[in-house]
Amino acid sequence: MHPIAHFKTITEHRHLVCRYCMRLGLIWQGLTHDLSKYSPTEFWRGAKYYQGYRSPNDAERVDTGISLAWLHHKGRNRHHFEYWIDYMLLPDGSVTYGGNPMPLRYVAEMFCDRIAASRVYLGDAYTDGSAWAYYAQSKDLILMHPDTKAELEKMLLTLRDEGEKAAFAYVRRRLKEAR
Repeated sequence: MHPIAHFKTITEHRHLVCRYCMRLGLIWQGLTHDLSKYSPTEFWRGAKYYQGYRSPNDAERVDTGISLAWLHHKGRNRHHFEYWIDYMLLPDGSVTYGGNPMPLRYVAEMFCDRIAASRVYLGDAYTDGSAWAYYAQSKDLILMHPDTKAELEKMLLTLRDEGEKAAFAYVRRRLKEAR
């Protein structure tokens, strides 16, 4: 059990996301990002499965076959594409299951979240390509709406190819266009 180390990790992550969201004008989202991680359901599981170099949810899945902390978290935080997975009505009237489009402000927060997670877990090994590299490992398996996926990929690729300054300028421009 590592409650202090886990607290420090999630707090460092939150502060980074908050700073990134502020750069994008997403003040409230930055201030409220991942507050559910401090709830007993998520916090104590995170402390139990804390490793310091990756999400404790991965270790919980290995140990129990499921991450109850993750199920709680994704259902309360709109910046996760999993929050938006639901039944979908198709134009022909049939129903399927898949990713629904995310509002751009949550895609932008997801972008910030991925950068912060990469920085926290990789430390000095972080590069502007780290968030893309992590995403690319599973991008063909995730159930994300095509428009959402295209937005996130453009953000991550801009970060990888042009750097942080250009990526944040691009995201700010997209958010302004969406207003």
